[in-house]
Amino acid sequence: MSEENLSAVGPQKEPKQDKEALRQRWEWVEHSVWTDRMLRTLERGIEGGKWFALIDKVYRKENLRSAYYQVWRNAGSAGIDGQSVEQFEAREEEHLQQLSQELQNRSYRPAAVKRVWIPKAGSTEKRPLGIPVVRDRVVQTALRNVIEPIFERDFAEHSYGFRPRRGAKDALRRVEELLNKAHHWVVDADIKGYFDSIAHSRLMAKVAEKISDARILELIESYLKAGVMEQSKGWEPSEQGTPQGGVVSPLLANIYLDELDWLLARKGMEMVRYADDFVVLCRTQAQAQEAMELISQWMQQVQLQLHPQKTKIIDATQGGGFDFLGYHFERGKKWPRAKSVLKVRQAIRKRTRRSNGYSLESIIAAINPILRGWYNYFRHGNIYTLKTLDSWVRGRLRSILRKRIKRKGKAKGGWDHHRWPNRFFEEAGLFNLTAARAKGR
Repeated sequence: MSEENLSAVGPQKEPKQDKEALRQRWEWVEHSVWTDRMLRTLERGIEGGKWFALIDKVYRKENLRSAYYQVWRNAGSAGIDGQSVEQFEAREEEHLQQLSQELQNRSYRPAAVKRVWIPKAGSTEKRPLGIPVVRDRVVQTALRNVIEPIFERDFAEHSYGFRPRRGAKDALRRVEELLNKAHHWVVDADIKGYFDSIAHSRLMAKVAEKISDARILELIESYLKAGVMEQSKGWEPSEQGTPQGGVVSPLLANIYLDELDWLLARKGMEMVRYADDFVVLCRTQAQAQEAMELISQWMQQVQLQLHPQKTKIIDATQGGGFDFLGYHFERGKKWPRAKSVLKVRQAIRKRTRRSNGYSLESIIAAINPILRGWYNYFRHGNIYTLKTLDSWVRGRLRSILRKRIKRKGKAKGGWDHHRWPNRFFEEAGLFNLTAARAKGR
């Protein structure tokens, strides 16, 4: 339904407090697209259950300008055309006008996605990352601004990934809450190559359940079929999947798994999902087994596959536990999983090589943001991990200082600790995880 059709019903008086509550509930939407009247229609449910005439909202200049700002704020690398965000910005109005016209006259065609391979922490394997060109990122963002509220309205409560006002910490709190309520039989699930395995036809059918604007559907499908470009391999078609790194990909991934969310919810099963990473927490082993069978059957129906080695049922009260969103849960406790610690160590190691020629102040300034970011997410883990990482970081810095006074080898206890005690680094401004934890408490 277009905004013009909505306005045909005539003006309706609405109490001020109701209007303010409506705006508060949907404060995250793009308000150049989603007016109060459209939001009221969204909340009560649109007639026929499907939305028509949405493409004009995508190519509206105010929406494209807002979309560009979001792309500019996120920065990111150039796509296959080599154009950076800064280069796009230099001719911003011209580019946005061109995109608007191309979308209106149906001449817009997305470019292939640049594929790069990035390392997995704690593994020799790498995972693919797709980088669209800047202009495609702008249009994808404008598209998401239009369609996300339509699907967000009906997403399940236990889905936390890439959703407004939700995040990984909310998912972790829910896991702890369920574990504390004796839901300790856990289905620890892993979908093998999820983003690369999504069936296009089924995904488009799920989108079409709520959107009937043929041009919106064509636009989404054009992204799915744009293909990928990889150095030395050239262009490859995209027969299935949605590239990780695309702006609209997380929303499409949530749409695809929404059916599973509600299937388990109707069975009374407690699922906690963050994108393709999810666990189901049960009170009994029998219920966990039932959940596993239900999930396996659904995966087969939608052409997905559970990883045979990584998917398992565990008793969280026993040794072994399970990993979820960077944490390890075991016997009523949680701490950063080994890969999470390895990842932060790798980031710090790059900036603290003994041959580093920068001043100690510059080195500390470079690693402090890494430590603060890691602490903000993992501060609720056990204190032992924080102390160990603090000690390791100081050891890296002592090794740099030791080399600068012509002493060989890595820093050790005794002499090095006496010359550069912990207080020395504290006074130099090094962020201390253990002290931050104590102060926070």
